Amino acid sequence: MEIVLASRNKKKIAELQAMMSAIPSLDIKILSLDDIGVFDDIEENGETFEDNARIKASVGAQKGYITVADDSGLCVDALNGAPGVHSARFSGLGDDGNNKLLVEKLKGLPTEKRTARFMTNVVCIFPKHNDEIVTVGEVMGYITEQPMGTNGFGYDPYFFYPPFNKTFAQLTSEEKNSISHRGKAMRELAEKLVEKAKKYNL
Repeated sequence: MEIVLASRNKKKIAELQAMMSAIPSLDIKILSLDDIGVFDDIEENGETFEDNARIKASVGAQKGYITVADDSGLCVDALNGAPGVHSARFSGLGDDGNNKLLVEKLKGLPTEKRTARFMTNVVCIFPKHNDEIVTVGEVMGYITEQPMGTNGFGYDPYFFYPPFNKTFAQLTSEEKNSISHRGKAMRELAEKLVEKAKKYNL
């Protein structure tokens, strides 16, 4: 089965590829947007993570491919859920700028007021069957004052996960996938993909 992952974030694609390839009962070939000739930027103008994931997934689906896309973000309680769907463009200055702005906005707040959650929506569209799968993943933590770790991307160096006593950027890829918001959503997708494969004889 060929599945397009609608993302250009190389680290995110690597994470998703590892998760999808771990499904033992499915023989899946992963394609990127570039592989199917989609080179234009996709405007993510949805109001929710699910909206944006569906917008991205629909691009590959319009070319006839089963397409998976996720939209993820950081939701900080003290900021009324911001940056949320604007996580990637919070500052307009990339990861470093986003993290700097986040720390500035939380300056002076004690740990108990720095609670946050990473959230993911995954949408998988089956264009030939007019069907889709939607999954959700969430993980709770809090925002540190200083970055810790060099793995991951985005807000990972500042997102502290108490059960492991580490930030996401201090986790190995295996550790992160085992508990991350994206990992949870993708594992649920994997289970439902098996069902769809049987249903549609894919």
